Amino acid sequence: MPKYAAFLRAINVGGRVVRMEELRQVFAGCGFTDVETFIASGNVIFTSPLTDTQALERRIEAALQKTLGYAVATFVRTPEELAAIAAHMPCTSDPAGAGGAVHIIFVAEPLSAAGRKDLAALTAPGDEFSSRGREVYWCRFGKLSESPLFGKSLGKGLGSGTMRNRNTVVRLLGRLQSAAPAPAVKGRRPRKELS
Repeated sequence: MPKYAAFLRAINVGGRVVRMEELRQVFAGCGFTDVETFIASGNVIFTSPLTDTQALERRIEAALQKTLGYAVATFVRTPEELAAIAAHMPCTSDPAGAGGAVHIIFVAEPLSAAGRKDLAALTAPGDEFSSRGREVYWCRFGKLSESPLFGKSLGKGLGSGTMRNRNTVVRLLGRLQSAAPAPAVKGRRPRKELS
């Protein structure tokens, strides 16, 4: 059965506190199995027979709205999508060398031409932006909190999104991959997944 990762916006920020047990119960109430939360910032791994990720997002958003009493934008990705996202290096050089990191903003739809133009206009010394598919990449050369863009809107063209550090995405991908059993090969033992 397919496994997924859900990235939730505005979980445990802005004074709103959601217990991870409660979050797991909401997902289980949606009919999902193998529900696991990862870091208390709105990352959930789950299994579902559904293959339409937009339908999954709508189901989760409706359940969270009903339980929590406020809208929680939800962005679902498959393990294959996350592997491609984690492997993509959009920066001119590795920001870690300058004490920075790659930050990934999950959005609902690929950016429009106008949205990509607005995003490109944000690029300045210390901050590089690009988009690929339904992700926006922010390469921050230095501490994120020291960027003049930190805590500000990145423009209407971006729409609603939720941001994660690339290291978090890589670690979550490892959890997803280790949770998926390797297919058995006739006459051989299943290979153990590396985490």
